[in-house]
Amino acid sequence: MNAQMLARRLSAMDGHGRRALIDRLIDEVPGLAGDWPFWARPEQLPPQGDWRIWLMLAGRGFGKTRAGAEWVRSVAERNGQCRIALIGANVRDARSVMVEGESGLLAVAPHNRRPLWEPSLRRLTWKSGAQAFVYSAEEPGQLRGPQHHLAWCDELAKWPDAEECWSNLQLGLRLGERPRALVTTTPRPVALIRRLLADPSATVTRGSTMANRDNLPPAFLDYVRTTYGGTRLGRQELDGELIEEVEGALWTHAMVDAGRRREQPMLRRIVVGVDPPAGVGGDACGIVVAGLGEDGRGYVLADASVHGLHPEGWARAVATAAGRWHADRVIAEVNNGGAMVASVLTAVDPLLTVKSVRASHGKSARAEPVASLYSTGRISHVGCFQALEDEMCGLIAGGGYVGPGRSPDRADALVWALSELMLGRRNTDPAIRIV
Repeated sequence: MNAQMLARRLSAMDGHGRRALIDRLIDEVPGLAGDWPFWARPEQLPPQGDWRIWLMLAGRGFGKTRAGAEWVRSVAERNGQCRIALIGANVRDARSVMVEGESGLLAVAPHNRRPLWEPSLRRLTWKSGAQAFVYSAEEPGQLRGPQHHLAWCDELAKWPDAEECWSNLQLGLRLGERPRALVTTTPRPVALIRRLLADPSATVTRGSTMANRDNLPPAFLDYVRTTYGGTRLGRQELDGELIEEVEGALWTHAMVDAGRRREQPMLRRIVVGVDPPAGVGGDACGIVVAGLGEDGRGYVLADASVHGLHPEGWARAVATAAGRWHADRVIAEVNNGGAMVASVLTAVDPLLTVKSVRASHGKSARAEPVASLYSTGRISHVGCFQALEDEMCGLIAGGGYVGPGRSPDRADALVWALSELMLGRRNTDPAIRIV
């Protein structure tokens, strides 16, 4: 059985059968346990091409450390002249993760090829003669002078003196014909990460925690998905997304996360905010359900927005949301449809109570009073609404939008719903007028 056939057979088996076959193969095939290219997922192997920087931006548990350690090991065992820099956020992290950790350099090496580790010298030496030296990003001056063929930089996004440390490393990464650096990190929107993403000499690998689910406890995966799924923290630490906060935005992801809830409270009222599209196949129809709690706070309950539908289609989506949540009113903007908006809504469901509103100012202007409710902790999202929240965080104070899509239709629907519940007539003039 060749490697491809075996891989297909393993992928088709359930967890118990796959584990049993793997254990048998390890016992029967000499050296298979240490054959990293056989076990690795494609994204854990060095990319093809003439790259100088391999930037691995991925979630927790993706297998970044194992990929880094195996890459260093493969080069060190082949090239006895190689000099390698191992750089962590601090010495403790570099030692405990990159060298001594369960996926570190000592653990991944077969017993008979394990390098000599001299902690007092911060040095690893392979039988080939290759050496790796541990450095701390807290002491960037250590990288002035030493020369290297390769570098493995772990968790660069949390390096305390990242710019100076990276610059010193690059100036000394000058041995051999193809000096290279691997960066393994959970993404954070720091300046150095942004620069590396734009660097033409860099090849980027992205991935999520779920990519390595076969090697992670199901209980862990269930817990983190339930607790953090869809939040800014979860998108960054689990999905490996680089989430940028827009300068001057009315909302930030941190602001939304601060009030997030998992359980729905007792509610006095529920309404559906609607921002109808100007035509068919263009912008989405924003449909957001919100409630007023017995505690006087506002709660965002659902994002039922739809895209690319004719008026009857999006009107049915509004009616469905209103019926499911037992909403007492639909708040619909009529700037782009006039009386047609209310007519099409009541045509699909004559029992809908529709309140038509017309905006006389831009989306950002009417969103500002609602954003202030978030800043004072008076609004909570019950669950996670990624598309809606990304739009909210793209609305800029004073006007402008830099979020996903052409227009923040979901965010506008949210503003209509929460304005009705939380602001009443205080928000009807001058930005909003009741029709």
